[in-house]
Amino acid sequence: QVQLVESGGGLVQPGGSLRLSCVFSGNFFAYYVMGWYRQAPGKQRELVARITPGSSSDIADSVTGRFTISRDNYGSTVYLHMNSLSPEDTAVYYCNANNLRDGSGYWGQGTQVTVQG
Repeated sequence: QVQLVESGGGLVQPGGSLRLSCVFSGNFFAYYVMGWYRQAPGKQRELVARITPGSSSDIADSVTGRFTISRDNYGSTVYLHMNSLSPEDTAVYYCNANNLRDGSGYWGQGTQVTVQG
């Protein structure tokens, strides 16, 4: 069974930075595409960034140039590096793991990011 535990959220001023972490517990982290999604109040959950086992990444247009994603395959951890944060980035951020071999997927519990002055 896979468990995902996010951390690193919090309150930050506009223009600030945060780094979110997601620790993967389970087998075969290297089989998983890891992603970060976010959901703002009243909005649908949306993809922010995802990264393959080989560290190829996709970044949503809304955060390109400000956010990056990385993974540590030895530590089974994925990171979301967020810079130049704006109030529009306020949301609950969720970690996702998608198994390339069998299609199974898992979600973390989410971490709140609030950007306000």
